[in-house]
Amino acid sequence: MNKKTITHRWEFLPLIILALAWASGSQAQVAIDGDDIGGVVTGPNGPEAGVWVIAETDDFETLYAKIVVTDDMGRYVVPDLPNADYDVWVRGYGLIDSEKTSANPGDTVNLDAINAPNAAAAAEIYPAIAWYSMLHMATEEEAARFEGGMDFYRNRMNNNGCIGCHMLGNKATRELSPDLGEFENHQAAWIRRVQSGQAGARMMSDLAGDLQGIPFKYFADWTQRIEDGELPSWIPERPQGQERNIVATVRDWSEPTAYLHDLISTDRRDPTVNANGLIYGSPELSTDNFPILDPVNNASTSFLAPVRDDDTPSYATVASAQPSVFWGDQRIWNSKANTHNPMFDQDGRVWYTARIRAPQNADFCREGSSHPSAQAFPTARANRQLSVYDPETEEYTFIDTCYGTHHLQFAYDDNNTLWTSGGGEVIGWLDSKKFLETGDAEASQGWTPAILDTNGNGRRDAYVEPGDPVNPDMDKRIMPSYYAIMPNPADDSIWGSSRSDWNGSVIRLELGDNPSETALVERYNVPREKGGFGIRGADIDSKGVIWGSLGSGHMSEFDRSKCTGPLNGPEATGDHCPEGWTFHRYPGPGHPGFEEYSAEASYYSWVDQHNTAGLGEDVPMSTANLYDGVHALVDGEDGDKEWVTMRIPYPLGFYSKGFDGRIDDPNAGWKGRGLWVSEGDRTPFWFEENNGKPIVVHFQVRPDPLAK
Repeated sequence: MNKKTITHRWEFLPLIILALAWASGSQAQVAIDGDDIGGVVTGPNGPEAGVWVIAETDDFETLYAKIVVTDDMGRYVVPDLPNADYDVWVRGYGLIDSEKTSANPGDTVNLDAINAPNAAAAAEIYPAIAWYSMLHMATEEEAARFEGGMDFYRNRMNNNGCIGCHMLGNKATRELSPDLGEFENHQAAWIRRVQSGQAGARMMSDLAGDLQGIPFKYFADWTQRIEDGELPSWIPERPQGQERNIVATVRDWSEPTAYLHDLISTDRRDPTVNANGLIYGSPELSTDNFPILDPVNNASTSFLAPVRDDDTPSYATVASAQPSVFWGDQRIWNSKANTHNPMFDQDGRVWYTARIRAPQNADFCREGSSHPSAQAFPTARANRQLSVYDPETEEYTFIDTCYGTHHLQFAYDDNNTLWTSGGGEVIGWLDSKKFLETGDAEASQGWTPAILDTNGNGRRDAYVEPGDPVNPDMDKRIMPSYYAIMPNPADDSIWGSSRSDWNGSVIRLELGDNPSETALVERYNVPREKGGFGIRGADIDSKGVIWGSLGSGHMSEFDRSKCTGPLNGPEATGDHCPEGWTFHRYPGPGHPGFEEYSAEASYYSWVDQHNTAGLGEDVPMSTANLYDGVHALVDGEDGDKEWVTMRIPYPLGFYSKGFDGRIDDPNAGWKGRGLWVSEGDRTPFWFEENNGKPIVVHFQVRPDPLAK
């Protein structure tokens, strides 16, 4: 360790230190407090602007690393560090990592940046998109085999395919491990590779079945070219503007064999709930040990989530198609609860979409039941239900539902109605107030089919079925297949992003007086003629505008108020409002031949309705799944929208799925608020220099790069 440039805090004033460093031929001052580390980063040609400074310690139970960006004079401040021994170093585009320097809070540490000796060394820390964008797509002739053609193929090679579960383009995927074995060529190696582990059968089905084996040829060509020395032609720009104001704190939790899907830190409707409190995660198929992060003490724990019935399916029964190079034949995923998404309520309880039983529904859900929703539309199966955990009593309560669940959100009503996606043919809800008062799951829930008002009379009537043509004298039932669920804070409608077909749509549910019998929906398809397709995760702003992640490399914006034609009637079946859609291209390069589209493969979008991040109210954000972070779409100085990318440069491989924003102290400025983002890659063991545990990132945006 190089300690020559450290000045210890006890040699100067106890609270404020002024560090003098030469930058651009003049002295640059860096003021720090006793819990900060600061200094100047200088390279062979002078100060290094827009590079990351990382301070990491292993003194706590969790990983703890805090990451900041240098200003235009190479200055940095890593603020508010807990007392510990840190390694501090520089990472940045055009550089290789600097030597790690030992330091403590209160130290001034001037760091020497090291230029990359060649382009290959520099490219090692590029985001995955730089490498993945080198992949060639299928030919038009090959894509013509599929309904939807090239758009369908690109969608499946983006966020609605492999990258819906893990990153592509990181070091673990752009190279073939020698531990995989010896093969005649890269194509044979890829066919073997995708069969690895408990997800092997599904991956093989996607690539060899749904996509008819076409991707194997192009994956093989991709990794062969990289092995032969080809490098990305796209060189990322260093962080600029507000990107230099970002402070990222990285911790880990759970187990090396587990992965996380989502986390929750507060009540979406009131982000001051659970201030400075514990963070709760959903490990999906991997484990029933639901993780809990204590960000104040940098510690992690968990609780073992039970299931109600002994015959509840377990992922431990799923064998590896072929041995994993990391885990062999070990069945590392063994969950029964299969929790997908958590959500805080107004009183600090945590609600989960979680499995409690086998999929066959109770009698009250089925035909012949007296339940009002079953009389309107009986259901036979639900693959996941609900549960609620009370942190104060540590009680975990089962809630049997007649509809499947996936994501969940509380409405803005007096009953704190809990709406869920994942119901397939129906959209389901739980009156959480009634359930907490009575414990009666049957009486507290309801569901409805999705009925388009195709006869245009403003009420629900007899309807034709999804496979039938529109009858202008009747209504029409559709498959809602809600993926995201979005109660509208501007009115009582309930929106969802729908993946009932590969292209997708957004659907608006209007409840009526008796939702099981009166609810109507409106469907708005993503207009491919405008260049967008393949919606996945989505969210709503306070004005009722929907923002979504598209497989075409865009964030979508849908504003129903821009629709100019009728919103019901025989022509209003999905394609009647293209004018309501706007597409915002994600940052980054595109694949060869598709450069106008970003190769970014965002899994989910979320709207910061309450300015929890510090970028403004109603700022839409998307998971940056090939960029190691989050993309935020903000208002630029010229009035146009512009992207702010919050990247995690260490450990490389951060792949986000769910995120949340919390205000710990509304009077503390930037320090009292921030985003909490979970790492959701199914393969956290791909991380560099890490113990393989999933990580949690806290993003904060300060007013300038030196704020402390």
